[in-house]
Amino acid sequence: MKEIAAGFERFRREAFPPRAELFRRLATSHTPNALFIGCSDARVVPELITQREPGELFVIRTAGNLVPPYGQDADGIAASIEYAVNALGVADIIVCGHSACGAMTALATGTDMSALPATATWLRHADASRALLDAAPAAEDRVSALVRSNVRAQLANLRTHPSVVRALARHEVALHGWVYDIGSGRIETVDAETGAAAPLTV
Repeated sequence: MKEIAAGFERFRREAFPPRAELFRRLATSHTPNALFIGCSDARVVPELITQREPGELFVIRTAGNLVPPYGQDADGIAASIEYAVNALGVADIIVCGHSACGAMTALATGTDMSALPATATWLRHADASRALLDAAPAAEDRVSALVRSNVRAQLANLRTHPSVVRALARHEVALHGWVYDIGSGRIETVDAETGAAAPLTV
């Protein structure tokens, strides 16, 4: 905890002053242009890998970058998606998986989850991801293949959310699938329909 508190002091002393005007604007304005749905993994920092300033990304982070399908029982993820689309008017939604994902590794390798019952229940939201993987040709690296199929499945889940459906119909939002490779710093895009991967280009 001391290191975290010391980091905050460095932020106040070194990082905040050059951005003081930005933070003054952000105190009364919140207009991010993208919703970034990523994994809770501490190695994946959305603002860092996209080089966005504070206020530019609306971020949801969940174990395995999972997006539960829309249901009648409101939850924090559904509410955050709805708010980002309907209230903030984000133009883009990115679902970003990553290499060596612990959640996808557990599913791909059949890890015993009996000591983590809440996690095991949460990972049921990746059942469609495993089905997509099983329907695909055998992959040399099952974990990497599951990471990609999971991005596809979560993009499909996003399309069950009414706010997203309406925005897509009005051509007000675009969906993007990414896989970030921690070791190389590269990002691949994932085609929502075919699962084909390609390097991210500007």
